[in-house]
Amino acid sequence: MKHLITGLTFCGALLLVGCSHKEVFKPKAVKGDWKTAGRLTASIEQISQSAALLENGHIVTKEGEKLLKISTKNRLINVSGGWVITQNPANSLELLPEEGIGNSMLLELNRTVAAASIQDDTVAILFSNNEMALYSLQAKKITFKESSSAPIAVDARITNPYFLKDLALFLGLDGKIVIVNTTDKQVLRSIIVGSEEYFNNITYLNVIENNMVAATGNGVLALSQKEEREKYEVRDIAYTSEGIWLTTKQGEVVALSPTLQYKGKQKFPFAHFVGISVQNDRVYVLEQEGYMIALTKNLLSYDVYDVDMKHDSVFVGNDRFYFDDRYISIK
Repeated sequence: MKHLITGLTFCGALLLVGCSHKEVFKPKAVKGDWKTAGRLTASIEQISQSAALLENGHIVTKEGEKLLKISTKNRLINVSGGWVITQNPANSLELLPEEGIGNSMLLELNRTVAAASIQDDTVAILFSNNEMALYSLQAKKITFKESSSAPIAVDARITNPYFLKDLALFLGLDGKIVIVNTTDKQVLRSIIVGSEEYFNNITYLNVIENNMVAATGNGVLALSQKEEREKYEVRDIAYTSEGIWLTTKQGEVVALSPTLQYKGKQKFPFAHFVGISVQNDRVYVLEQEGYMIALTKNLLSYDVYDVDMKHDSVFVGNDRFYFDDRYISIK
């Protein structure tokens, strides 16, 4: 992962998780070219977990490209609650209506924000020193603060806060999930996802029904009736009601149940995966050297296709992989 989160500084150096290979992935058989592809109006300049920013100021969300123009001088943080959240060079948050209708808002925080999400009147903010806050758009002030351990180095895949009804889940840079009641402004619980000294921030979270799945770069947590943890050097995760599929730094694709029970694995020597998506009856993983691998969900069989790309900066939409000024569809 090479793209930097510009403007985000910490007490120590901001380092990115990366991996260099002396050898590259070479499939034994390629079924053919991946045919379904298209173009964006410009190349991708920034990527967050929920959106990408193009060089012409357009954004690409999970649903596709939007013609809304935002400043490319700003850092794209999130698309949440009907807003595009960016931070300008003066360290103020700029909120723009996602559909381009209505007025923008400016939150003069004068501090570097690592992540942020919006639900109704409430903005949940994670600052770069790992401090958490709730901000009221109507009152135009911070209504809650909670400090936590500041990180030394983090994975670039920082996860934005997650709202669950009247709860805000802060995905900490120290490997903890902090659950805050947005009405009472109280911390209800902290959950440890990872305990590594470096690169321990939470890189993924999703909740389906009563099961929560979270991950750092070094392991996965599932929480329903009880907590389950498994160690994996995680690159990317896809979680549906049927199960969890993840790629690892060792070139593996692993299938787990929603409670982390092992179901199967395929290993692709020297593969450097840059995206994963589950669509219909297939698991699609994109490999940096320009290959799409389409696996059955049980991972017992797969086909490899050629893709015209050599990128490690990829945005994963609902049914597309985006890179440079292109996308490939995986419906």
